[in-house]
Amino acid sequence: MGTGTDVAIGAADVTLVRGDIEALADAVRLARHTLGTIRTNLVWAFGYNAVTMPLAMVGLLSPMVAAVAMSLSSVLVVANSLRLRTWQASPVGKSRPRTAARGMV
Repeated sequence: MGTGTDVAIGAADVTLVRGDIEALADAVRLARHTLGTIRTNLVWAFGYNAVTMPLAMVGLLSPMVAAVAMSLSSVLVVANSLRLRTWQASPVGKSRPRTAARGMV
């Protein structure tokens, strides 16, 4: 029988594997950035379908053009999601500047 460490890791929302607490703030920033990307992708996908599906049903959009447009839509969503790979955590030991727009000075 092991210790309670495995249970604690499984029950935790975030598990820090480094000693600095700044990693928690970085995880929250990455999560917010990821949610923004998901929302953008959903708006794009639903907007695309809201415009092109009625055009295709009426017959104003040829099947070949619709297929190419759907493929491009999928590529744009994937490319937007891949931008998350470029996200950088804050450098160790350096705090990020606070912005006055959020009421912090």
